[in-house]
Amino acid sequence: MPPPAAPANASAALAPRAAKAALAPYARVKQHLKDALSRGEYPPGALMPSEAELVAQFGVSRMTVNRALRELQTEGLVDRVQGVGTFAAQLHRVSSTLTIRDLHDEIAARGHRHDAVVHIARKERAPAALAARLGLRNGDAVFHTLIVHRENGVPIQCEDRYVNPAVAPDYLGVDFTQTTPTHYLLEVAPVWQAQYSIEAALPSAEEARLLGIDAGAPCLVVVRRTQQLDTPITIARLVHPGTLYSLEGSFSP
Repeated sequence: MPPPAAPANASAALAPRAAKAALAPYARVKQHLKDALSRGEYPPGALMPSEAELVAQFGVSRMTVNRALRELQTEGLVDRVQGVGTFAAQLHRVSSTLTIRDLHDEIAARGHRHDAVVHIARKERAPAALAARLGLRNGDAVFHTLIVHRENGVPIQCEDRYVNPAVAPDYLGVDFTQTTPTHYLLEVAPVWQAQYSIEAALPSAEEARLLGIDAGAPCLVVVRRTQQLDTPITIARLVHPGTLYSLEGSFSP
């Protein structure tokens, strides 16, 4: 008599395991650690398993484990300290090629003075489209700030930001003339993922007024959405006068 067929759900459960087994040894170690990081098993700064522990767990060479850890470090997911160990990275570093920087730090690095004018800081009801992007229901509470950042007294960024109260319940109690929303949110809700859109566009009438520019002046507009594991954190529209900003990069074939 032929053996009974395995139930469909058993086959589905075995599929991810089979896929992992097909990976190269270093990739299996790397994926295991990435999965653990994504589940929050190692919070930022936490000590992760040693090379010796991983060698014993996976039955692979130290060279294999070292490659897995090197690649995780390159992706900005772990920090390695010689003679000490491997630590879960501060997760605002989204990858080795994308870093969310605090505007205050950028200005200070140029030797200039940063200050901010807060125009809006309040709780609002989220309309359907905004609620969906923040993982909320239509009409749920959302925190809203509108801030103009200045460098040596010159407006350089209009920051229109909405924040999910679930990840930063004390957001509206922060004095954003003394610290930036970016700095505060990176402290209380480290970022796991971020999505950007960047375009050249005209400012709205209100943005032009706040930045002290003509309504027809071109601007660099960045819309950024971040999340922590599966929970959206914030959506921000960042408008910069085009005459003060440029995008630079490099490419090697």
